[in-house]
Amino acid sequence: GEPAMLTDGDKSGEEGSYVELGPGRQHVTVDLGATQEIYAVLFWHFHQTPRVYFDVVVQIADDEKFTRNVRTLFNNDHDNTSGLGPGKDMNYVETSEGRLVDAKGSLARYVRLYSNGNNANEMNHYVEVEVFGRPVK
Repeated sequence: GEPAMLTDGDKSGEEGSYVELGPGRQHVTVDLGATQEIYAVLFWHFHQTPRVYFDVVVQIADDEKFTRNVRTLFNNDHDNTSGLGPGKDMNYVETSEGRLVDAKGSLARYVRLYSNGNNANEMNHYVEVEVFGRPVK
């Protein structure tokens, strides 16, 4: 799939409706176009069969290189395999409901989601990413 599919509104996870990235640590980044007050990030990995994705990390930042004001909203990488710091969030089984992460009104322009394979294979999949918020006043 193409990166534009990450935000096309199709959450079905049907064949051809997701982006497949290679094995190992991979990430996708969403540019919100301007600094936003972010309340939640909702995302879907492949969910047609029960899968647990490893080393899932959701971060927000002020710059596209993720060097300024980087904050971690979710991290289930307990052993710091990804090198982004050890996480305390629990692993979970993907469902068609997606995974909702509370951003608590944080200000940022960029949202990045990492993963490192899953229990079925080494690949990384993203069906959809939604960011809920509002423009900074």
